[in-house]
Amino acid sequence: MISGPRKYVPPVQVEIVEQRTRIALDETEGIYVRDKATGKVRAFKGQSLMLKPNEVPWEKILLPEVEELLAQGNRPRADKSRVVTYAVPHNSVVQVYDFKRKVSRVRHGPDLVMLEPDEQFSIVSLSGGDPKRPNFYTSLAMPLGPDFMNDTVIVETSDHARLKLSLSYNWRFEVDPENEEHGNMIFSVRDFVGDTCKAIASRVRGAVAARTFDDFHKNSADVIRASVFGPDANTGNERLLFSANRLAVTNVDIQSVEPVEQRTRDALQKSVQLAIEIATASQEALASHDAMCEEQIAKGKLERQRIQDEAQAEEQRKSFVELKARSSALETTGQAKGEAVARSEAALIKGRAAVRQAKLKAEALRIRSEARLSQLTLRQKQERAHQEALDLLELDKQEKQANIEATKFKQIVDAIGADTIEAIARAGPEMQARLLEGLGLQGFLVTDGTSPINLFNTASGLVQPGK
Repeated sequence: MISGPRKYVPPVQVEIVEQRTRIALDETEGIYVRDKATGKVRAFKGQSLMLKPNEVPWEKILLPEVEELLAQGNRPRADKSRVVTYAVPHNSVVQVYDFKRKVSRVRHGPDLVMLEPDEQFSIVSLSGGDPKRPNFYTSLAMPLGPDFMNDTVIVETSDHARLKLSLSYNWRFEVDPENEEHGNMIFSVRDFVGDTCKAIASRVRGAVAARTFDDFHKNSADVIRASVFGPDANTGNERLLFSANRLAVTNVDIQSVEPVEQRTRDALQKSVQLAIEIATASQEALASHDAMCEEQIAKGKLERQRIQDEAQAEEQRKSFVELKARSSALETTGQAKGEAVARSEAALIKGRAAVRQAKLKAEALRIRSEARLSQLTLRQKQERAHQEALDLLELDKQEKQANIEATKFKQIVDAIGADTIEAIARAGPEMQARLLEGLGLQGFLVTDGTSPINLFNTASGLVQPGK
């Protein structure tokens, strides 16, 4: 084999037997491959595959029944070398048997089963219809329930009355998905529907055969449930468990009970009609008696109500006379009392008016005083604010004048210069020293004895012109 991509020019001695391409596979896909050298077949799954020179695709042959079941709802297998897959439905289980290793494996749904080369599906063939017929339903997956199944059972009572019972059973498999042994136990009984219906029908026939027709007709539900569940019937914990495949029947519903023979059916119908007539007559008599009793009770209540109404009318009439006498007495005294009350009300109103007038005058005086006080307060505040504004203006004026004088002095000093000022300061003392030296004096003081002595200005006065 020469793998690409490349360009290959075969020599004359070489023959190109086959061109192969890589087979692309998804995780849920696979292909069966056979080794021509050893004859072994393996299933390659989940990734792309390039066959080796001694490997070829191998076609897996299934049973026709399995092919039909796989094709239901899907397209038939076009490429038989592809790995056979089956999607296990929810709440179902599938068994796969390996004929080479002689072992089986069970997969619970929802799951995807991929067959190995030596594996085959275990076909589930169940009974169906009513009454049950074998091989009515065929599938690859075994349902786990809960579900129900119907059956018709012919029974015979102890007095030889044959009846047809229509029963319905609720069932489910009590298995642990993690337990492989439980899964194999489910498939240990291939037709659990038919076997369950037969077992329950046998129990029901035995229980009904020990009862008379009349007894069974009155207690049919209790008899059938007791025959199926035993002592646990009607306790809320009833359950019939088949240990072989862990199938549990949890409820039995009696849909109908009908006689098989026409004579028994007619007698039963006649008995039922007679019972209905007796019950109807009894109910009519009871209803008539109840109606008469209710009528007498109603008449007694009506008479008693009439007497009570008359007594209440007399009481109302007595009250009316008393109220009329009271109104006449009030009418005579009402006028005088009204005049006196009117005069007292007038005096009271006048007094209240005078009091209110005095209060209003005091309030007006208070308002005027408060207004005058408020006016005076506002005037003083305005005068104080005006004086403060004038003081601030004067302070600002003095500050600006001081700044102007300082600026003027600084400008003069800057204009004269520091050396000039120093020369002016030194000229006076030097001239005074020379004057005293010319006069031959060390110093002198002239005073009139009344003025204080100014030693700093004495020398200056001596040297001033005209002195």
